[in-house]
Amino acid sequence: MGLWDILLGRTKPVAPDLDQLFGLPSAAVTLEAGAGFTPTGEGAVCFATVEGAAFEQTHREVRALLDADAERRGVGVELRRDEYGYSWLVSRRGPGELVSLVNDLHAVNSAMEANGFGPQLLCSVAGFREAGDGAAGTAGRRLGLVYLFKRGTFYPFAPLGGGRRDTALELRVKSLLAGELRMEDDLGRWFPVWGAPGL
Repeated sequence: MGLWDILLGRTKPVAPDLDQLFGLPSAAVTLEAGAGFTPTGEGAVCFATVEGAAFEQTHREVRALLDADAERRGVGVELRRDEYGYSWLVSRRGPGELVSLVNDLHAVNSAMEANGFGPQLLCSVAGFREAGDGAAGTAGRRLGLVYLFKRGTFYPFAPLGGGRRDTALELRVKSLLAGELRMEDDLGRWFPVWGAPGL
């Protein structure tokens, strides 16, 4: 960063650090102990849909890589498009296989970045669900830990339904996981990911 950048208040963009994803398993232990949320076994990578032969080839390679492993575990990989026109490559694992799910998310992001499609990558989401005891309507709440590719940071997203989110829970989880994951400090970047797979 140069002198003019400092004087004009410009900041250097944070480079994506996909290895941050590998912090999710230890964060999951803290999340379960501190808030009662456990992994759902479902996660996804969101990217802007791109047309063209090169992108289709990359997409086929990524799906083939994950499908080969999916055949061994009996669960498929699915491509979804949401109502906003974004694509989600979804991986499903057992609730106790968060490490394997993280490997899937890392592989998708890495393959797309290596093939020149890093600018299309938006985020990755790992789903969690609260076991709860049925008291105070807390049983079964959902939570996503969202990794922002372009920022290299995480934030929690807790949908309540009806276009509402549980911001109190999100702030609590941010505080809880501050020592485990690189959390996004700018709350304006905590974009709602309505309808994200796993939530």
